[in-house]
Amino acid sequence: MPKIYLSKIYMPNLRVSRTTAARLTAGALCLALAPGVLAAAPARADASPALADASQGLANASRDRADASLTWGACRDKALKEAGAQCARVTVPLDYADPAGRTIQIAISRIRAEGPRRGILLSNPGGPGGTGLAFTLGLRATLKGVADRYDLIGFDPRFLGESTPISCGPPPARPATPARTTPRADFEATLRASRETARRCLEHGGNRELLPHASTRNVARDMDAIRAALGERTLSFFGVSYGADLGAVFTQLFPGSVDRMVIDSSSDPGATQYELFQQSGAPLEAALDDWARWAAARHGRFGLGRTGTQVRAVVQRVIGRAEYRPPSVGGVRLDAGTLRLLLRQLVQHREQDSALAEVVRDLAAGPRAEPGPSLKAMVRLLRSDELARSLHGAVLYMCGDAGWPAGGWPEEPGAYWRNMTGSRAAQPVFGPLVNGMIAPCAYWGAERPEPVTVIRNRVPVLMLQAASDNLAGARVLHRRLAGSRLVTAEIRAHGVYGRGAEGGTPVPCADRAVNAYLAGGRLPSRDFTCPGA
Repeated sequence: MPKIYLSKIYMPNLRVSRTTAARLTAGALCLALAPGVLAAAPARADASPALADASQGLANASRDRADASLTWGACRDKALKEAGAQCARVTVPLDYADPAGRTIQIAISRIRAEGPRRGILLSNPGGPGGTGLAFTLGLRATLKGVADRYDLIGFDPRFLGESTPISCGPPPARPATPARTTPRADFEATLRASRETARRCLEHGGNRELLPHASTRNVARDMDAIRAALGERTLSFFGVSYGADLGAVFTQLFPGSVDRMVIDSSSDPGATQYELFQQSGAPLEAALDDWARWAAARHGRFGLGRTGTQVRAVVQRVIGRAEYRPPSVGGVRLDAGTLRLLLRQLVQHREQDSALAEVVRDLAAGPRAEPGPSLKAMVRLLRSDELARSLHGAVLYMCGDAGWPAGGWPEEPGAYWRNMTGSRAAQPVFGPLVNGMIAPCAYWGAERPEPVTVIRNRVPVLMLQAASDNLAGARVLHRRLAGSRLVTAEIRAHGVYGRGAEGGTPVPCADRAVNAYLAGGRLPSRDFTCPGA
């Protein structure tokens, strides 16, 4: 059966790994959680030095207790156990502005260095909403000998995974997708479900006290508290996607705590999350055209058309039909939004060209055709419990951040509909998807006590970015991180480092650049580009 990439992580046989759902989260949010309208556009403001200093002082004060204050034991995760990892919990303030107040716990894992030790390497798999306790396991194969120089530290961000959780209570049963619908009817159904999601999250248990503290800035503060609890002066970090943006936030709040920082697949720090979704529309359409030319050259195999234009026309017919008569696959009726999401997840990665062609062929064949393994596997993922848990985590941070990297949404429902409708001419396949990415944030009701983090510093950072993956936005961040170097990979993908370890096409020169930096601490002398396969 074909191997499938889902957003960033390579999935042999589409097994749902602990990071897959996080990578699918942003795209699936409006579909699987049926979100609503989103929060007010953020006010731009600089990072808050007072809170950064407060948490830095708290972390430094706890350094003396360091590792001895932690109770290490066996990890619950089977893979971590097999790797010889130990797990513990770090106690941190719920509110860093009130360090003597209520506390929560952050679950961490550690795989000790086996050679001459450099320090600690934390990581984050993205999302937002991704748990990271075992994420470092996936990095070891690409890090090779460099892994032996670091204690590899995984952690579940606050309110996720094995850290102190936030629960929104059991969701109501989702209504079945009707056999006949319209784009407007689907949109209205999304708004209704979004309002219900926000209500459940706000009213469940003690969430009114917890929700204001679900923010990227607080995750960065928790990272620094982990550093101090381990008795370290600095930390190194690898983050991908949202994890890359989290790394950038950390450099702004805690520049003195950074040892070696690697961020992979970052975004424009001047845009809100909704604007980032919108920016992805044109690159996705370009990727679809690239794939369509590839499929046309293999008409004998897939039968989708002899030219790129013909292949694209097949895709648009499939989507157009689903907007009024959603097809049923494996007993699940897939509306047009879901189909757009599936296409988005596949078209982002050149390795998935064959899988995408099989999915389109199956959908174009009509209701009597038996769906192939690629389409069945995608549907299984959309129905998975892990994806549902990750989507729950995404909502916390998308609605908790005031703006970049995870938040910032129009308040008025009509804005989404107008943008969806206006995008159809230039972006007929993906425009309605990326302009209709709505989350429950407009109905959230929880305060957002902090401003957006404005990135502007000279901390040394190694940045990686695929040429197809909003490179313009990454270059904005590159300029804001004046001490950074940017390695561009000429690939159609989301995520550059370590692709080969999960069965994807590796980018050897990017892997070498990261390993050389983590091993020796010297950034490349200049920006450069790695060729694709």
